[in-house]
Parts: sequence; structure tokens; C-alpha cells
Amino acid sequence: MNSRQMYEKIKERLVAHRHWTFRFDAKQDAMRVEDRRTKKGVTISLPGVIAKWHEQKDEAVREVVYYVEETLKTMEEDAALSGNERNIYPVIRSASFPTETKEGIPLLFDDHTAETRIYYALDLGKTYRLIDECMLEKDKWSRERVKEIARFNVRSLPTPVKEDRVADNVFYFVNTNDGYDASRILNESFLAGMRARVEGTMAVAVPHQDVLIIADVRNDIGYDVLAQMTMSFFAGGRVPITALSFLYENGKLEPIFILGKNGERSGKEE
Repeated sequence: MNSRQMYEKIKERLVAHRHWTFRFDAKQDAMRVEDRRTKKGVTISLPGVIAKWHEQKDEAVREVVYYVEETLKTMEEDAALSGNERNIYPVIRSASFPTETKEGIPLLFDDHTAETRIYYALDLGKTYRLIDECMLEKDKWSRERVKEIARFNVRSLPTPVKEDRVADNVFYFVNTNDGYDASRILNESFLAGMRARVEGTMAVAVPHQDVLIIADVRNDIGYDVLAQMTMSFFAGGRVPITALSFLYENGKLEPIFILGKNGERSGKEE
């Protein structure tokens, strides 16, 4: 299954929507679906879908089709910030993620690390919409108000962790599939609590939107396992973020560059 074949498979499921257009971007390995009426749409990273398809077959395609249909349907609605304060959250995206909509409207975002940015989203139930400057102007909201509310809301989310042990290293996973698992990297009290629990070196990874990995690295093998695990999640994520991991020290995130299979690593403080 290659990207062009996956594009055709997804398109076949969506072509009944007569107001939608489809475009295959070979350079970006992506698929763009837009509604002619609203001029809005979504871009799908195809390698992640293909990786899931190899494991889940048709279920992976159905998941993408559902996501596209719900997202474009939501874009037809007139979303408002006022009255929806409890539904505003930060979302983590890669540093290469667009800073404006396809219509050229600037999105609200903050720098996070050299690899990641923080965007802000209005949760609409089955999907969410990234907050842009037009939404701020319409409701007469300041950027600071959105950010303050979003940070408060992400701290209010539950943080259940699943634990796995590999070669004396401990890995913790937050994977609630609520769309904001990676966003929990912004919950400073949660990270501080995990740091107190970790016996070795603490590392953090957000390979895609729906998982946060916290590693208690106790030997060099732990770094290799973390690198392989993060790359696997990154390749299989619907919204990939970064395949790099971060050391967590004194409340700061420092990217880890793991070389080869001997645990050799380097980092540059942000």
C-alpha cells in the first residue's frame, strides 16, 4: 500500500460528498479535502494512515473517513468562544505546522520547543477547531484570555497512566484518546509529580496527538527503547508531532538526539 493507493481508497469513501474536492500532494505525502462552499478543509498525513492500515486494515480507513466527515461538517457551523470557555484547550503540533489557515487567517499559537508549538482549540464534541484571529475579533477576546483559560482546562484533565517495563527501565503512557493526551505535557504539576516518582533520568515524548510518554531511563538501553518506541508512535499517529524525545530537568524540556543502538545521546537546552 503506497500513498497514492491510500489516497484513492479514502477518496472512494468520501466522493459522495459532492461539494468536496480532493487533492493528492506527492511532495508532502498528504491528502487535502476541502469543501467548495466554505473553502475550508483538512490535510491528512498518509504515511501514518498506511502504518495503521497494516495493523488494523479497513478500521484505519474508517477512522480517517469519520474524522474528515466530522471535521468538515463542524467547519460549516459558526463556532463562538463566548459561552464555550470550558471547551478551550491547548494542542501540541510540530514546529513545521502552518501558522495560518488555508484562507490566510493567522492561527493563535506560542513557541514551545525547537520541535513543537502550542496552538489553541475550541472543542466541538466529535472534533475541534483551531482558534484563529477572526474568532478572537468576533468575540472581542484577547490572546491572553484564551491562553489562560486553555492552560487552566488542560490542568483539569485526568492523567491516568499505564506502566510498562523494559530492561529495568519504566515507561508511563497517557493515552485517553480525548484529543489532548500530548497537551498534558503542559501540565507542569503533573510533570513535577512524575519527576518525583522517577528514579533515573526522566524523559518525555509526544510523538503524536493521542499519546504522552514519560520514561524513567535507568540505563543506556532505555534510551534506545524510547527512541524506537517514539518513532513507532510517530509513524502510526493520525496527527504526528515529533519523533524526538526530551529530557525533563528543573521544569525544562531539552531535546535528546539518540545515535545508534549504544545509547549514545546528545542534547541542546532550549
